[in-house]
Amino acid sequence: MNRGVYAISVAAELVGTGQQNLRLYERKGLLEPWRTEGGTRRYSDNDLATLRRIAELLAQGLNLSGIQLVLSLETENAALRAELGRGRAAA
Repeated sequence: MNRGVYAISVAAELVGTGQQNLRLYERKGLLEPWRTEGGTRRYSDNDLATLRRIAELLAQGLNLSGIQLVLSLETENAALRAELGRGRAAA
């Protein structure tokens, strides 16, 4: 689900990290949670998956710049695979 429903405290607890880390990841451009009209962050299931992926990459020794590159490449790879799949289905 891509709808932001989890408050920052709940999201941090669900992924096992601190709220400050979530704020840092947002500042570094690793994810962008939805915000209410009042500016409150709301995290989606997709955001939680990204946060878990960040934790995996941190455990492997990557820094935040490296993680940003990996996440970007993974997103690009997924888009290319989807495009390839659409091309094969049309053929």
